[in-house]
Amino acid sequence: MQTSNSSKAFKEAKKVIPGGVNSPVRAFKSVGCDPLFIQRAKGSHIWDIDDNEYIDFVSSWGPMILGHAHDDVLRAINRAAEKGTSYGAPTLIETEMAQQIVSMVPSIEKVRMVNSGTEATMSAIRLARGFTGREKIIKFAGCYHGHGDSFLIKAGSGAITLGLPDSPGVTKYTAKDTLTANYNDLDSVEELFKQQKGQIAAVIVEPVAGNMGVIPPNKNFLKGLRGITKQEGALLIFDEVITGFRLSQGGAQQYFNVMPDITTLGKIIGGGLPVGAYGGRAEIMDLLAPNGPVYQAGTLSGNPLAMSAGLTMLKILNQSTAIYDELEAMAAKVEAGLKSNAADLNIPLVINRVGSMITAFFTSVEKVSSFDEAMTSDAKRYAKVFKASLKNGIYMAPSQFECLFISYAHTTDDIEQLISANRLALEGLK
Repeated sequence: MQTSNSSKAFKEAKKVIPGGVNSPVRAFKSVGCDPLFIQRAKGSHIWDIDDNEYIDFVSSWGPMILGHAHDDVLRAINRAAEKGTSYGAPTLIETEMAQQIVSMVPSIEKVRMVNSGTEATMSAIRLARGFTGREKIIKFAGCYHGHGDSFLIKAGSGAITLGLPDSPGVTKYTAKDTLTANYNDLDSVEELFKQQKGQIAAVIVEPVAGNMGVIPPNKNFLKGLRGITKQEGALLIFDEVITGFRLSQGGAQQYFNVMPDITTLGKIIGGGLPVGAYGGRAEIMDLLAPNGPVYQAGTLSGNPLAMSAGLTMLKILNQSTAIYDELEAMAAKVEAGLKSNAADLNIPLVINRVGSMITAFFTSVEKVSSFDEAMTSDAKRYAKVFKASLKNGIYMAPSQFECLFISYAHTTDDIEQLISANRLALEGLK
């Protein structure tokens, strides 16, 4: 496999873009090679600028649940673009999109559109502080909620990959208002509430951690958070930027039957275009300007192209549960295949899966259910498997601490090729 055009493009990009990329994990730094520059995608496949073809299991980091360049989504974008790309004024499709989200997500009565997941989470905690009159928030080690200052404290995703869990530029005054608990550890949450009695505005959590690799919530963890926050007068925020509409039509809250006060959304709701949203109970959301005193605004919020793409995707997903049944079946086949490969070759591997989200941890621990356990994974082994898989036409996340995403466009043959390529890659570790 020849990738010289990508290498040349990366060299040129580094002259004018910091690190050569506009989002750090794309640099392939943790897997020890130059990134691929992608020129096009369709269905479950992508092509780089050297014309190499890959089966894509990154899915643009989650949004492409129906596959790339879905015909209905493209038609919706084109129809919207012909009428203009942005107005800075209300449009009917914004209301239709809001109605669609409210009808699908159990806890949301009103929703505000923004432009990214980071913008959604930043706005959600500001709203929680405004509603409660308190200043501190609790997040969990290894959970990533975007690059807002309040969240870059023991963060996941690229912060882990690059070894930067606490970012320079975050002031000590911001950091002191962010308290860190341990994922799947209710005792650590209760202890923080005892120490900071009456000061905690909200607990924000990925209901399924996806940014330190996939880590499912232990039984009663989410229900426990719901109980603690209600008792303490704090809000519970589910960051469903990844899990929203991926695990079920109503997201993780429907999947686990736990209702938060505020939900943040992104990825899938844009149909592949930049978007974010946050919503919750009407009494909370009505504190936002222009109704209330909590200010948040955005020139491109509710952009008609993003609304058209996202609304089309949500309507397809909402037609029946058949898509989710198929995703579950394909993902289960991947999980079984990866486990079988590792067992046959006697390679220590823990596979975590929730729905169509999967991570393989190269670790000998029995279970990966926390940040500390995720950190036992051998990232160098993952890098070797990543590069070997790439040579066999499989495109996975260029980081141990991310997800493998199954899309509805993946075929049985795609899944079999993934499992076969994985076996070859694992054999190379022996």
